[in-house]
Amino acid sequence: MEAMEDDSLDLKDDHNHNYCASSSSSSSSEVRTYQSSQLSDVTTVPQSACPPVPGGEPGTRGEKPWSGTTGSKFMDSDSSSESSEVSETECTAPPAAVEGKFSLDSTSKFLLNAMAVEDYRKNHWPNLEKAIDRLLIQNPTDHISVSYAQIYSYVYKCVCQQHSELLYNDLTLKITNHLQQVSTHLQASPPEDFIENFNVALTQYTASLQCIVPVFMYLNKFYIESKLNRDLREDLMKLFADHVAEIHVNTLMPLLLEAHSMPFQVQPSTMASVVKGLHSLRPDWALLAPALFSGFIPQINPPAVESLLPDYAAHDQKLQLELSMNGFPRSVFSRSIGLGHSLTV
Repeated sequence: MEAMEDDSLDLKDDHNHNYCASSSSSSSSEVRTYQSSQLSDVTTVPQSACPPVPGGEPGTRGEKPWSGTTGSKFMDSDSSSESSEVSETECTAPPAAVEGKFSLDSTSKFLLNAMAVEDYRKNHWPNLEKAIDRLLIQNPTDHISVSYAQIYSYVYKCVCQQHSELLYNDLTLKITNHLQQVSTHLQASPPEDFIENFNVALTQYTASLQCIVPVFMYLNKFYIESKLNRDLREDLMKLFADHVAEIHVNTLMPLLLEAHSMPFQVQPSTMASVVKGLHSLRPDWALLAPALFSGFIPQINPPAVESLLPDYAAHDQKLQLELSMNGFPRSVFSRSIGLGHSLTV
């Protein structure tokens, strides 16, 4: 019996410890199986543990839901799985809660927009209006103190706060009111001073636009050009044409023709400025007095015709005679005059 017990002991625990090794291997396998089961339990995150993704918020549909250090399957999922998760969240949400959320957002946006408009009316536009007033009434030779950087900053803020349309309407209304006052002032001018006063008004206005248009660059770029397909300077010049020039063109044109027939009754620089200004505002106005406009703007008249050369010569002779009667020496008549051909008296 003792021998048999020893043999059984030898079988269970031989010199190579086969039994112990086999039992050790078995226990290690059991440990690894247990650890893997525990690890799988840890890494498997139930769907309810994922934070809900608000489907109505802008900018969150394309983002991957955050699941912390675990739940890597959500971070590695594709866009289709994300969209399904979002739709599930939206579908499982109570209808009353969803409706309440949207109504709260719309109310908040309305209040924020109202506050922004109120801030525009109280702070931004009054400061811009004062600066525009100073720029509109300045003379070309005056040097007034205006902070262009501050105006530029106000315009930039208005555009960024989605007040472009409001700002454009206020700007055009402000300038329209100013031009109506200019028109009233011109209407009271005596005939002998009308051409000069019109030239002052036009020159002063164009000089003001050289300051106004640049500081409203953001409004011009991001609203007028992109949405209205127009240009700020062209719009403001059209205001002058509509509210000043068009009202007085029937008075101005006869005075210009009379001054043109009597050289130096009006300064040549003033005549050139007014005629070129009218042509830039409305090119069609050149048809009212082609001879007047052709004296200051090239290519107004049709091309020369060989059969009309005698008429061109007679016109040049008349012009040279008028110049000689006003004290110009005959030596200047040897150069090209009028339509491009030279004659001498």
